[in-house]
Amino acid sequence: MLAHYYEINEGVGVHKSPSLYGAFPTDPYSHTPNNKGAQQPGMTGQVKEDILSRFGELGVFVMNGCLYFNPCLLRKDEFTTQERVFRYVTIYNEHKSFSPVPGSLCFTVCQVPIVYRLATENYLEIEMKDGKINKQPSLYLSKEVSTHIFSRTGEISKITVFINQTMLK
Repeated sequence: MLAHYYEINEGVGVHKSPSLYGAFPTDPYSHTPNNKGAQQPGMTGQVKEDILSRFGELGVFVMNGCLYFNPCLLRKDEFTTQERVFRYVTIYNEHKSFSPVPGSLCFTVCQVPIVYRLATENYLEIEMKDGKINKQPSLYLSKEVSTHIFSRTGEISKITVFINQTMLK
């Protein structure tokens, strides 16, 4: 079923060339000034579908108000093989970057960096704003940590998700 999912996914959106797709834009657009509320819709339907699908592929889910990670659709070949720089913007509008180790994949959830790393077992490391790192033996975040992320309090500075690589294709 996973092979069929990726086969279908390759046939839509950003995976088609402009000549095949008819040169329709799939980039987000907005006419909303930074200092005002929404003026017009911000994205085309296809972009929304691509974003929602991608979070599903990354295995980012919420259950009972708690964030958890289950990257069962993710492929091993999406993880870096060489050192790179990951850039992001914090909730304080600060531009930051770091270099994750090879064998990583990075993205953000509510402006909190999430780093997936290949491992031999599943566990999480939650880095707090004071530098303290809390390790937990599952891929589920507590309600308290999830609330900090969703509320963008700044208490959580990074989450590293160690994924048993046998879970991936």
